Amino acid sequence: MKRGYFYSRKLHSLLGIIPLGFFFVEHMLTNYSAFEGGKEAFQGSVKFLNELPLIFFLELFGIWLPLLYHGVYGLYIAYTSKNNVGNYNYGRNVAFLMQRITGVITFVFVIWHVYETRVQIALGNITHEQLGTYMHDIITSPLMFIIYLVGAISASYHFTNGLWAFLVSWGITVGPRAQNVSAKICMGLFIVMAIMFTLSLIGFRSAEFQAAEAIQSIIPFIG
Repeated sequence: MKRGYFYSRKLHSLLGIIPLGFFFVEHMLTNYSAFEGGKEAFQGSVKFLNELPLIFFLELFGIWLPLLYHGVYGLYIAYTSKNNVGNYNYGRNVAFLMQRITGVITFVFVIWHVYETRVQIALGNITHEQLGTYMHDIITSPLMFIIYLVGAISASYHFTNGLWAFLVSWGITVGPRAQNVSAKICMGLFIVMAIMFTLSLIGFRSAEFQAAEAIQSIIPFIG
């Protein structure tokens, strides 16, 4: 039982970085193109991704199945984990708690975001070419902007703090000095990613993404 738990935790940790970490960084860069290059750059990034060979299988085995395992098992860890007092210093205990909280927020946010975007595309309500305009109509709502901002920052923290834990768990950073250095690097990475996601949301709010005819009729819960 203990060995099974050990390997389950290892797999959970690994999937959070490979492949989900790579997907998270790619998703950040694709969205950031909306801020840096506008509508044309964003549509070009989306077109490039959707023209990759075997894209369905890449997403199934590289995103959706790993995400399902990592998310569901992560909820189990969050539910069963206990306080780390006595094992780490105060700062790491706060990080441990925040990892659990942001994990739950991120998982719920990702499910909702997938429904708002990928499911709508699959149902034929929008196309890949309309995705930027669709995001514009969502993000221009102040409430939705805040929800997306909280979700993006939570996901950024969960990934970067999880990266620190991954390096420790897999024996890559051994000893207090290496772990302190990696903690600073991961914190810096969190700040960069949070800023890039925030700028991405600002980019989607620009008038460049505004459609000639609104598609808000298929966007639930926007007020």
